[in-house]
Amino acid sequence: MAQEKKRNVIVGQSGGPTAAINSSLAGVYHAAKNLGYQHVYGMLHGIQGMLEKRFIDLADHLKTGLDLELLKRTPSAYLGSCRYKLPEINDDKDLYEKLFAILDELEIDVFIYIGGNDSMDTIKKLADYGIITGSKIRFVGSPKTIDNDLAYTDHTPGFGSAAKYIATSVKEVIRDGWSLELSKGQVVIIEIMGRDAGWLTGSAALAKGEDCDGADAIYLPELPFDVNAFVTKCKELLRKKNCVVMCVSEGIHTEDGTYISEMGNSNGFIDAFGHKQLTGTARYLSEIVARECGCKTRAVEFSTLQRAASHCASRTDIEEAFECGAASVKAADEGDSGMMPVMVRTSDDPYKITTDIKDVHKIANAVKLVPREWVNEEGTYVTEEFLRYVRPLIQGDVDPITVDGIPRHLYVPGYHELL
Repeated sequence: MAQEKKRNVIVGQSGGPTAAINSSLAGVYHAAKNLGYQHVYGMLHGIQGMLEKRFIDLADHLKTGLDLELLKRTPSAYLGSCRYKLPEINDDKDLYEKLFAILDELEIDVFIYIGGNDSMDTIKKLADYGIITGSKIRFVGSPKTIDNDLAYTDHTPGFGSAAKYIATSVKEVIRDGWSLELSKGQVVIIEIMGRDAGWLTGSAALAKGEDCDGADAIYLPELPFDVNAFVTKCKELLRKKNCVVMCVSEGIHTEDGTYISEMGNSNGFIDAFGHKQLTGTARYLSEIVARECGCKTRAVEFSTLQRAASHCASRTDIEEAFECGAASVKAADEGDSGMMPVMVRTSDDPYKITTDIKDVHKIANAVKLVPREWVNEEGTYVTEEFLRYVRPLIQGDVDPITVDGIPRHLYVPGYHELL
């Protein structure tokens, strides 16, 4: 009996971009073509763009091996991202019928969505609807998030590069502060991404070494934050040194759950998944410290830099992102649907991982937090165990391909016309 001919793959990117998300896309494309799929379509701006029939054939844009290498080194989402929340199936069956009609029109066998918690919710709903309707399309997620908060995977592509950038930048901020001699000292407060989980903020501890004392304190969102205790800590440190550097997660909150950012001038923006935009935490705290300590303060917010800094990417991260993208296609090719590849660590030294496959129903909308035992008793720093976990993920460099001294990125020609 002749084997049924493989048809097409469609892939999208969703949620916050990373320095490694395009490496996962490259892995999807490379694996799909090697496995014999005819076309690999890319959704422009994820599921939202697909609903509007906005997509490209990636073969028209990835014509050479150099294109693929450029894609791996390009930050942000090459295809464009979105934060579109699919309704529950019973709340809008017409929308699901429309989605599946588009997929059937494109003769899709495999649907890959590269993203984090909310993106796995999309995969879960599509896979469930596929079961209800008897569709043969396989829906598989490919993990992505700098927050490193996806359940069931040792870590997440995108996190290692962000952690490397954060540790590098914190070290540079410390060096800058050390060079200034101020009569009353200064406190630098660095705000780092992380709504619920403090993996990124904890990574600031990697700045400490023989040539650097590191940050003076690190505050994660897993533990309640006390503003008065923070000010007291700053006063104690100022008596010992001229420049104090404090790292705080954007998601730190009081015992009653109030975000510190809300105490300042929060813009009140809430996305489709109900997430408040958290910004201004460092600025608010710096104003209080300046008033209470009578010293110079500086608020530093890494903001999008920590997820866009491909010039400081981890080679380990880029390579693992590529492998996760490829693994998602291979899982779908073997018949899996409603699943996501995960990384399983088998050794810290030497660092070794393997891949497995897990049900997205267990992953979607769940949050993996930093274990309490990986934070000191005072709640102001991470432990050596945390550092042993993170260090392997930031190893190696990825040299940019430069033109006139500036990194060259891959982009979609005529992108705006396609929208």
